[in-house]
Amino acid sequence: MPHQKPMYKGFYILPNLMTTASLFTAFLGILWAIDGQIEKCALAILFSCLFDGLDGKVARLTNSASDFGVQFDSLADLVAFGVSPAVMIYLWHTHAYGRLGIVSSFMLIVCGALRLARFNVQVDVVSKKFFVGLPIPASACTLACLVLFAPYLPESLATSILPAFCVGLAIVLSLLMVSNVRYASFKDFEVVKAHRFSATVTVIMLFILVASEPKLLGFIFFIGYILSGPIYSYIILPLLRSYKLRRPSARLS
Repeated sequence: MPHQKPMYKGFYILPNLMTTASLFTAFLGILWAIDGQIEKCALAILFSCLFDGLDGKVARLTNSASDFGVQFDSLADLVAFGVSPAVMIYLWHTHAYGRLGIVSSFMLIVCGALRLARFNVQVDVVSKKFFVGLPIPASACTLACLVLFAPYLPESLATSILPAFCVGLAIVLSLLMVSNVRYASFKDFEVVKAHRFSATVTVIMLFILVASEPKLLGFIFFIGYILSGPIYSYIILPLLRSYKLRRPSARLS
C-alpha cells in the first residue's frame, strides 16, 4: 500500500533529522567509550533511544513515513543500539575475558542486526501488541542503565562479579533478541482509552518514581521488562491457552 503524501514535502526531512540525531549521539557515545568515559557513553545510548522514539512519532504526526525512512532508521538503530553498547560493554568489563568477551560483545551486534531484519520483514504480519524477540533499543538501554547503576554496588562486588555478569547479560540479551519470546510493544492504546484516568495516574506515578532515582530504578525497570517476556510467553500465555481450551468443555457439562 503506497504511503499517503504529507501536507508539505519538507516534512519528510523531520523524522530523518531525528534519526540522524540518534546516529550522531551514538557516534559520540562510541568516542566517549574509547576515551574511557563510559557513563557518558551510557547516557548517549539513552538519548539515542529518545531520538529513535521521536522519529517514528514525528513521521506519523506529519504523515511523512516512507520506505527510505524505515531502512535509514534500521541502519541507525544497528549503530546506536548494536555497535555502541557492544563497544561500551567491551571496553568497560568484558575485555577482561579475552575471546569470550569479544564473542559476547559481538553477539550484541549480530543478534541485533538479525532482530532488526526480522522485524522489517514481519512488521505487516505480526500483531502490533507484541514484539517477537527483545527489541534492540531495550537491550541497549539495559546495558546503559547497568553502567549508571554500577556505582550503587559495593566495590568488592563490582570488582569480583560485575565483569562476569556483563558477559552473561550480553549473551542473554543477544539470545532474547533472536528468540520467539513476546514482549509488550505498548502500541495498543485500547486499554488506555478504556481507563484514561487510571492510566494517566499510573504513568505519572511511574515517572515520579523513576525520576526520584533514575540511575537505580531505570536499571530495575529494564530488568523487569526483560523478565516480563519469558514470564508472559512461558507461564501466562500457556495458562490462558489452557483456560480457553477448557471453557467449551465446561459449558457442555
